Amino acid sequence: MQAILGKKLKMSQIWKGDKVVPVTIVEAKPNQVSAVRTQDKNGYGAIQLMLGKARREFKISGDLKIGDSIDVSVLNEGDKIVVSGTSKGRGFQGVVKRHGFHGGPKTRGQKNRHRAPGSIGSTAPQRVFPGRRMAGHMGSDRITLKNIEVVQIDKEKNQLFLKGAVPGAIGSLVEIRTMAVAKSKKS
Repeated sequence: MQAILGKKLKMSQIWKGDKVVPVTIVEAKPNQVSAVRTQDKNGYGAIQLMLGKARREFKISGDLKIGDSIDVSVLNEGDKIVVSGTSKGRGFQGVVKRHGFHGGPKTRGQKNRHRAPGSIGSTAPQRVFPGRRMAGHMGSDRITLKNIEVVQIDKEKNQLFLKGAVPGAIGSLVEIRTMAVAKSKKS
């Protein structure tokens, strides 16, 4: 069983040989198994892990029981993992920040049009087509990154050093699973 819940602490960098590697430090305190789903009773096999009050379910077959503990020892340095989290919420944003529009000209009679979207469609259908990129809510989306490398594991502090950036704000919950667990969760 190779899945665990953790809390994003911060980004940092460590030396590996003569190279600097950017890492995200994730605190993965021991997770408790709070529920076990079986094929006979529930129609699928899964376990529910709990970190504090947060609970997540993973479709994993194993011989775990309620109350068992899972810690960072389920992962090894060099493992390729899948990390899921919730991106930072940025509230209601305009088209320049949300979609990268360039805005209007800043001269020649333009007043208060620097960050406006411009025309949003033709006159013929007399409606706005679905999917039109406009201002709106940005962030707070579930983001999943694959092939993240475990650079280092600190078993005394229950910390994982993951190569590169991980989605979410500092202190947010992240799900960490191996590639095999991620494939079984998808099906």
